[in-house]
This record gives sequence, C-alpha cells and structure tokens, in this order.
Amino acid sequence: MIDRPKVSDCMARDLITLAPEMEINKALHILLDRRISGAPVVDAGGALVGVLSKKDCLRAALNTCYYQNWGDSVADYMSRDVKTLEAGMDIVDAAEAFLASPFRRFPVLAEGRLVGQVSRADILGALAGQWQ
Repeated sequence: MIDRPKVSDCMARDLITLAPEMEINKALHILLDRRISGAPVVDAGGALVGVLSKKDCLRAALNTCYYQNWGDSVADYMSRDVKTLEAGMDIVDAAEAFLASPFRRFPVLAEGRLVGQVSRADILGALAGQWQ
C-alpha cells in the first residue's frame, strides 16, 4: 500500500475567519482586500458554523441596493450546510470529493475543530508531487 500524503500535509493553516455577528459590509471588504473567494465563519468558541463566499456577498450587495442598508450580519448570508474534509483524509479521497462537488475549497476539521482549508490547487499540487 502506498503511503500517500494526507489533506493535513497540503492544507492552508493560517486562515482568515469571520464571525457570524460581523457586519456583512466589513466581511465583504475583508474578502476583497485579501483577494480570497470566501472564508470560514466560526463562533466565539471556534466552532465552524458556516462559510461566507463572494457569491453570498453579492447577494448582500444586491439586497443593499434595494433596501439601502448594510446593517445585516454575516450570519444572514453565510452558507450553513458546510461540507468539510477531515485532516487525516488521503489526498486521493480528497480529489474524489472535489470531483463530486462544485466547491473550490473545503474547510478541514480534526476532531470536530477547524484546523485548515484545502483547495483544488492544493490537492492537485500534492498529487502532482507524487510523480516527481
């Protein structure tokens, strides 16, 4: 049996996270300023409660154009049904998870706690590294 890398070997660990009570306008600017397409949303205890994407922010911006109010929170727009991968998952299984979903990135959990995020590019790089 080949000992392939795990998701934890190629994931990003230094994450930008958002709080559910943060104003959506502030969160939108964080995503734009950092040039990221989305971020995990964690509660005060550090538990993953959602993900906010630029698409979610676009919905908020359109809503704001109509109502002229940016007062809503991240919790009002974030996706709550978050698909995750486990840190100990084999990269081949992770690649299959990406192929079976429309997601470009997954939050990564270890023992139920958010420990990182992995992207398609991370997995592709790890797979490509197996042939060097």
